[in-house]
Amino acid sequence: MKKVKVAVIGYGVIGKRVADAVTLQDDMELIGVCDVVSDWRIKIAIGRNYPVYSFDQASGNKMKDAGIPVRGILNNLLEGADILVDCTPKKVAAQNISQYKTLGKKFIVQGGEKHETTGHSFSAENNYETALGLNSTRVVSCNTTSIVRTLTALKKGNLLLKARGTLLRRATDPWESHLGGIMNTLVPEKDIPSHQGPDAQTVDPSFDVITSAVKVPETLSHLHYWNVQLTGKTTKEEVLDAFQKSSRIAFIEYADGLSSNNTIKELMLGFGRPYGDMYEVALWKDMLKVQGDELFYAYVVDNQAIVIPETIDAIRALTGIEKNAEQSIRKTNASLGIRQVYY
Repeated sequence: MKKVKVAVIGYGVIGKRVADAVTLQDDMELIGVCDVVSDWRIKIAIGRNYPVYSFDQASGNKMKDAGIPVRGILNNLLEGADILVDCTPKKVAAQNISQYKTLGKKFIVQGGEKHETTGHSFSAENNYETALGLNSTRVVSCNTTSIVRTLTALKKGNLLLKARGTLLRRATDPWESHLGGIMNTLVPEKDIPSHQGPDAQTVDPSFDVITSAVKVPETLSHLHYWNVQLTGKTTKEEVLDAFQKSSRIAFIEYADGLSSNNTIKELMLGFGRPYGDMYEVALWKDMLKVQGDELFYAYVVDNQAIVIPETIDAIRALTGIEKNAEQSIRKTNASLGIRQVYY
Protein backbone atom coordinates (compact mmCIF):
# COMPACT_ATOMS: atom_id res chain seq x y z
CA MET A 1 0.00 0.00 0.00
CA LYS A 2 1.31 3.43 -0.95
CA LYS A 3 1.52 5.67 2.09
CA VAL A 4 0.56 9.34 2.08
CA LYS A 5 3.60 11.50 2.80
CA VAL A 6 2.81 13.95 5.59
CA ALA A 7 4.81 17.02 6.63
CA VAL A 8 4.10 18.74 9.95
CA ILE A 9 4.81 22.47 10.11
CA GLY A 10 5.19 23.69 13.69
CA TYR A 11 6.38 21.20 16.29
CA GLY A 12 4.62 22.62 19.35
CA VAL A 13 1.70 21.52 21.50
CA ILE A 14 -0.38 20.22 18.59
CA GLY A 15 2.37 19.56 16.06
CA LYS A 16 4.30 17.08 18.17
CA ARG A 17 1.12 15.15 18.88
CA VAL A 18 0.09 15.11 15.21
CA ALA A 19 3.56 13.88 14.24
CA ASP A 20 3.38 11.04 16.76
CA ALA A 21 -0.12 10.11 15.60
CA VAL A 22 0.92 10.04 11.93
CA THR A 23 3.66 7.52 12.73
CA LEU A 24 1.01 5.18 14.17
CA GLN A 25 -0.99 5.03 10.92
CA ASP A 26 -0.36 2.22 8.43
CA ASP A 27 -1.39 4.42 5.49
CA MET A 28 0.75 7.48 6.33
CA GLU A 29 4.44 8.36 6.48
CA LEU A 30 5.87 11.28 8.43
CA ILE A 31 8.53 12.74 6.14
CA GLY A 32 9.56 15.55 8.46
CA VAL A 33 8.74 18.31 10.92
CA CYS A 34 9.57 21.99 10.62
CA ASP A 35 10.04 24.71 13.22
CA VAL A 36 11.98 27.86 14.12
CA VAL A 37 13.11 26.90 17.63
CA SER A 38 16.43 25.33 18.60
CA ASP A 39 15.70 24.39 22.22
CA TRP A 40 14.39 21.32 24.04
CA ARG A 41 11.15 21.27 22.03
CA ILE A 42 12.71 20.42 18.67
CA LYS A 43 15.25 18.16 20.38
CA ILE A 44 12.33 15.89 21.27
CA ALA A 45 11.81 15.38 17.53
CA ILE A 46 15.49 14.47 17.12
CA GLY A 47 15.13 11.95 19.94
CA ARG A 48 12.24 10.37 18.05
CA ASN A 49 14.32 10.19 14.86
CA TYR A 50 12.02 12.55 12.99
CA PRO A 51 13.63 14.41 10.07
CA VAL A 52 13.91 18.06 11.17
CA TYR A 53 13.70 21.07 8.88
CA SER A 54 14.06 24.75 9.73
CA PHE A 55 11.61 27.40 8.61
CA ASP A 56 14.34 29.40 6.92
CA GLN A 57 18.11 29.67 6.71
CA ALA A 58 18.40 31.93 9.77
CA SER A 59 16.54 29.49 12.04
CA GLY A 60 18.48 26.65 10.44
CA ASN A 61 21.78 28.25 11.40
CA LYS A 62 20.60 28.54 15.02
CA MET A 63 19.59 24.88 14.99
CA LYS A 64 22.98 23.85 13.65
CA ASP A 65 24.72 25.96 16.32
CA ALA A 66 22.67 24.04 18.91
CA GLY A 67 23.88 20.74 17.46
CA ILE A 68 20.61 19.86 15.74
CA PRO A 69 20.99 17.99 12.43
CA VAL A 70 18.89 19.95 9.95
CA ARG A 71 17.76 18.33 6.69
CA GLY A 72 16.96 21.63 4.95
CA ILE A 73 14.49 24.48 5.02
CA LEU A 74 10.70 24.48 4.75
CA ASN A 75 10.64 24.51 0.96
CA ASN A 76 12.76 21.34 0.84
CA LEU A 77 10.27 19.58 3.12
CA LEU A 78 7.25 20.74 1.15
CA GLU A 79 8.55 19.40 -2.14
CA GLY A 80 8.40 15.79 -0.97
CA ALA A 81 5.03 15.97 0.81
CA ASP A 82 1.58 14.90 -0.37
CA ILE A 83 -0.12 16.91 2.36
CA LEU A 84 0.94 19.51 4.93
CA VAL A 85 -0.40 19.88 8.46
CA ASP A 86 0.26 23.41 9.69
CA CYS A 87 0.30 23.50 13.48
CA THR A 88 2.02 26.85 13.84
CA PRO A 89 0.75 29.49 16.32
CA LYS A 90 -2.42 31.45 15.64
CA LYS A 91 -2.31 33.60 12.47
CA VAL A 92 1.06 32.18 11.35
CA ALA A 93 -0.52 29.51 9.17
CA ALA A 94 -2.48 32.15 7.27
CA GLN A 95 0.87 33.62 6.24
CA ASN A 96 2.25 30.25 5.14
CA ILE A 97 -0.56 29.05 2.89
CA SER A 98 0.42 31.13 -0.13
CA GLN A 99 3.56 29.01 -0.31
CA TYR A 100 1.50 25.83 -0.03
CA LYS A 101 -0.83 26.95 -2.79
CA THR A 102 2.04 27.96 -5.07
CA LEU A 103 3.42 24.44 -4.80
CA GLY A 104 -0.04 22.93 -5.34
CA LYS A 105 0.02 21.09 -2.00
CA LYS A 106 -2.98 19.99 0.02
CA PHE A 107 -2.92 21.41 3.54
CA ILE A 108 -4.65 21.42 6.90
CA VAL A 109 -4.70 24.28 9.39
CA GLN A 110 -5.84 24.28 13.00
CA GLY A 111 -8.69 26.06 14.76
CA GLY A 112 -6.73 29.20 15.60
CA GLU A 113 -7.15 30.25 11.97
CA LYS A 114 -10.35 31.71 10.58
CA HIS A 115 -12.81 29.58 8.63
CA GLU A 116 -12.21 31.77 5.58
CA THR A 117 -8.58 30.61 5.46
CA THR A 118 -9.71 27.37 3.82
CA GLY A 119 -13.48 27.80 3.32
CA HIS A 120 -14.06 24.42 4.98
CA SER A 121 -14.09 23.49 8.66
CA PHE A 122 -13.80 19.83 9.63
CA SER A 123 -15.13 17.45 12.26
CA ALA A 124 -14.95 13.77 11.36
CA GLU A 125 -18.28 12.50 12.71
CA ASN A 126 -20.20 15.39 11.17
CA ASN A 127 -18.85 16.31 7.73
CA TYR A 128 -16.04 13.95 6.68
CA GLU A 129 -17.59 13.36 3.26
CA THR A 130 -17.66 17.07 2.42
CA ALA A 131 -13.86 17.21 2.77
CA LEU A 132 -13.15 14.39 0.33
CA GLY A 133 -10.70 15.55 -2.32
CA LEU A 134 -10.57 19.17 -1.16
CA ASN A 135 -7.26 21.02 -1.33
CA SER A 136 -7.52 22.28 2.24
CA THR A 137 -9.52 22.24 5.44
CA ARG A 138 -9.42 23.64 8.94
CA VAL A 139 -9.72 21.31 11.93
CA VAL A 140 -11.79 23.35 14.36
CA SER A 141 -10.56 24.22 17.84
CA CYS A 142 -10.65 21.97 20.88
CA ASN A 143 -13.81 23.52 22.32
CA THR A 144 -15.56 23.61 18.96
CA THR A 145 -14.60 19.99 18.29
CA SER A 146 -16.30 18.92 21.52
CA ILE A 147 -19.39 20.99 20.74
CA VAL A 148 -19.74 19.52 17.26
CA ARG A 149 -19.20 15.95 18.51
CA THR A 150 -21.86 16.13 21.21
CA LEU A 151 -24.43 18.09 19.22
CA THR A 152 -23.91 15.85 16.18
CA ALA A 153 -24.69 12.82 18.35
CA LEU A 154 -27.93 14.43 19.53
CA LYS A 155 -28.80 15.55 16.00
CA LYS A 156 -28.28 12.06 14.58
CA GLY A 157 -30.61 10.77 17.31
CA ASN A 158 -33.27 13.28 16.17
CA LEU A 159 -33.15 14.86 19.63
CA LEU A 160 -31.56 18.26 19.05
CA LEU A 161 -33.62 21.45 18.78
CA LYS A 162 -31.32 24.13 20.22
CA ALA A 163 -28.31 24.26 22.54
CA ARG A 164 -26.95 26.81 25.00
CA GLY A 165 -23.56 26.24 26.56
CA THR A 166 -21.26 27.85 29.13
CA LEU A 167 -17.56 27.15 28.70
CA LEU A 168 -15.01 27.35 31.53
CA ARG A 169 -11.80 27.83 29.57
CA ARG A 170 -8.29 27.10 30.74
CA ALA A 171 -6.16 30.23 30.92
CA THR A 172 -3.12 28.99 29.01
CA ASP A 173 -1.35 25.81 27.94
CA PRO A 174 0.36 23.97 30.82
CA TRP A 175 3.89 24.36 29.46
CA GLU A 176 3.42 28.15 29.17
CA SER A 177 1.87 28.76 32.59
CA HIS A 178 5.12 30.29 33.89
CA LEU A 179 4.88 32.95 31.17
CA GLY A 180 1.35 34.21 31.56
CA GLY A 181 -2.25 33.39 32.27
CA ILE A 182 -4.51 34.53 35.10
CA MET A 183 -4.45 33.87 38.84
CA ASN A 184 -7.04 34.39 41.58
CA THR A 185 -9.63 35.73 39.17
CA LEU A 186 -12.25 34.76 36.58
CA VAL A 187 -12.45 36.60 33.28
CA PRO A 188 -15.78 36.40 31.41
CA GLU A 189 -15.63 36.91 27.67
CA LYS A 190 -17.43 40.13 26.86
CA ASP A 191 -19.29 38.92 23.77
CA ILE A 192 -22.24 36.56 23.78
CA PRO A 193 -22.18 34.37 21.82
CA SER A 194 -18.54 33.61 22.41
CA HIS A 195 -16.77 32.56 19.22
CA GLN A 196 -17.19 28.80 19.75
CA GLY A 197 -20.91 28.71 18.91
CA PRO A 198 -20.58 30.46 15.54
CA ASP A 199 -17.49 28.37 14.92
CA ALA A 200 -19.51 25.16 15.36
CA GLN A 201 -21.90 26.50 12.75
CA THR A 202 -19.05 26.66 10.21
CA VAL A 203 -19.07 22.85 10.42
CA ASP A 204 -22.84 22.44 10.62
CA PRO A 205 -24.96 25.52 9.82
CA SER A 206 -28.08 23.74 11.07
CA PHE A 207 -26.98 24.01 14.70
CA ASP A 208 -29.01 26.47 16.78
CA VAL A 209 -26.24 27.02 19.32
CA ILE A 210 -25.18 29.91 21.53
CA THR A 211 -22.14 29.85 23.81
CA SER A 212 -20.73 32.02 26.57
CA ALA A 213 -17.26 31.57 28.01
CA VAL A 214 -15.27 32.31 31.16
CA LYS A 215 -11.49 32.12 31.40
CA VAL A 216 -10.47 30.35 34.64
CA PRO A 217 -7.12 30.10 36.48
CA GLU A 218 -6.12 26.55 35.54
CA THR A 219 -4.34 24.89 32.62
CA LEU A 220 -5.34 21.23 32.45
CA SER A 221 -8.50 21.32 30.34
CA HIS A 222 -11.83 22.98 29.60
CA LEU A 223 -15.18 22.28 31.29
CA HIS A 224 -18.52 22.73 29.48
CA TYR A 225 -22.05 22.99 30.87
CA TRP A 226 -24.90 22.56 28.39
CA ASN A 227 -28.63 23.17 28.41
CA VAL A 228 -30.26 21.64 25.34
CA GLN A 229 -33.87 21.90 24.27
CA LEU A 230 -34.82 18.55 22.79
CA THR A 231 -37.27 17.91 19.99
CA GLY A 232 -39.79 16.53 22.49
CA LYS A 233 -40.16 14.81 25.83
CA THR A 234 -37.31 12.34 26.10
CA THR A 235 -35.85 9.91 28.60
CA LYS A 236 -32.33 9.88 29.96
CA GLU A 237 -31.83 6.46 28.39
CA GLU A 238 -32.63 7.82 24.92
CA VAL A 239 -30.09 10.62 25.38
CA LEU A 240 -27.39 8.24 26.64
CA ASP A 241 -28.06 5.96 23.68
CA ALA A 242 -27.54 8.89 21.28
CA PHE A 243 -24.26 9.86 22.92
CA GLN A 244 -23.08 6.23 22.89
CA LYS A 245 -23.36 6.17 19.11
CA SER A 246 -20.37 8.53 18.99
CA SER A 247 -17.17 6.54 19.36
CA ARG A 248 -15.38 9.64 20.67
CA ILE A 249 -17.60 10.39 23.65
CA ALA A 250 -16.76 8.48 26.83
CA PHE A 251 -18.94 8.38 29.92
CA ILE A 252 -17.37 9.03 33.30
CA GLU A 253 -18.97 8.80 36.74
CA TYR A 254 -18.81 11.42 39.47
CA ALA A 255 -19.47 8.58 41.89
CA ASP A 256 -16.20 6.90 40.84
CA GLY A 257 -14.17 9.80 42.18
CA LEU A 258 -13.86 11.51 38.81
CA SER A 259 -15.18 14.76 40.18
CA SER A 260 -12.66 17.19 38.67
CA ASN A 261 -10.42 17.72 35.69
CA ASN A 262 -7.24 16.84 37.59
CA THR A 263 -8.62 13.42 38.56
CA ILE A 264 -9.53 12.78 34.93
CA LYS A 265 -6.00 13.77 33.88
CA GLU A 266 -4.62 11.32 36.44
CA LEU A 267 -6.82 8.60 34.94
CA MET A 268 -5.31 9.22 31.50
CA LEU A 269 -1.80 9.07 32.97
CA GLY A 270 -2.76 5.80 34.65
CA PHE A 271 -3.64 4.34 31.26
CA GLY A 272 -0.19 5.30 30.01
CA ARG A 273 -1.59 7.72 27.43
CA PRO A 274 1.19 9.82 25.81
CA TYR A 275 1.38 13.15 27.67
CA GLY A 276 -1.67 11.97 29.65
CA ASP A 277 -3.77 12.87 26.61
CA MET A 278 -7.53 12.41 26.41
CA TYR A 279 -8.85 12.27 22.85
CA GLU A 280 -12.45 11.67 23.89
CA VAL A 281 -15.06 14.01 25.31
CA ALA A 282 -15.39 12.87 28.94
CA LEU A 283 -19.08 13.31 29.77
CA TRP A 284 -20.49 12.80 33.27
CA LYS A 285 -23.14 10.11 32.98
CA ASP A 286 -24.43 10.44 36.54
CA MET A 287 -24.69 14.24 36.31
CA LEU A 288 -26.75 14.20 33.10
CA LYS A 289 -30.39 15.18 33.67
CA VAL A 290 -33.47 15.19 31.47
CA GLN A 291 -36.57 17.14 32.47
CA GLY A 292 -39.33 16.91 29.93
CA ASP A 293 -37.83 18.28 26.73
CA GLU A 294 -34.77 19.82 28.42
CA LEU A 295 -31.35 18.20 28.72
CA PHE A 296 -28.55 19.24 31.08
CA TYR A 297 -25.05 17.79 30.93
CA ALA A 298 -21.39 18.61 31.50
CA TYR A 299 -18.09 17.34 30.15
CA VAL A 300 -14.34 17.90 30.10
CA VAL A 301 -12.24 18.71 27.02
CA ASP A 302 -8.49 18.04 26.76
CA ASN A 303 -7.43 21.17 24.89
CA GLN A 304 -4.13 19.62 23.77
CA ALA A 305 -5.41 16.29 22.48
CA ILE A 306 -9.01 16.29 21.26
CA VAL A 307 -8.14 17.63 17.77
CA ILE A 308 -5.46 15.00 17.10
CA PRO A 309 -7.79 12.21 15.85
CA GLU A 310 -9.72 14.79 13.82
CA THR A 311 -6.51 15.87 12.11
CA ILE A 312 -5.63 12.28 11.20
CA ASP A 313 -9.09 11.79 9.69
CA ALA A 314 -8.77 15.08 7.81
CA ILE A 315 -5.56 13.81 6.19
CA ARG A 316 -7.42 10.76 4.92
CA ALA A 317 -10.37 12.81 3.67
CA LEU A 318 -8.31 15.39 1.76
CA THR A 319 -6.03 12.80 0.16
CA GLY A 320 -8.87 10.38 -0.53
CA ILE A 321 -7.01 7.35 0.84
CA GLU A 322 -10.19 6.48 2.78
CA LYS A 323 -13.51 7.69 1.45
CA ASN A 324 -15.66 6.23 4.21
CA ALA A 325 -15.86 8.27 7.40
CA GLU A 326 -16.60 5.33 9.68
CA GLN A 327 -13.66 3.36 8.32
CA SER A 328 -11.27 6.25 8.89
CA ILE A 329 -12.61 6.94 12.37
CA ARG A 330 -12.31 3.27 13.27
CA LYS A 331 -8.68 3.14 12.10
CA THR A 332 -7.75 6.32 13.92
CA ASN A 333 -9.48 5.23 17.11
CA ALA A 334 -7.67 1.90 17.10
CA SER A 335 -4.27 3.46 16.51
CA LEU A 336 -4.67 6.00 19.33
CA GLY A 337 -6.46 3.72 21.78
CA ILE A 338 -9.64 5.80 21.78
CA ARG A 339 -12.41 4.16 23.78
CA GLN A 340 -15.89 4.82 25.14
CA VAL A 341 -15.35 2.88 28.37
CA TYR A 342 -12.27 3.64 30.46
CA TYR A 343 -12.44 0.79 32.97
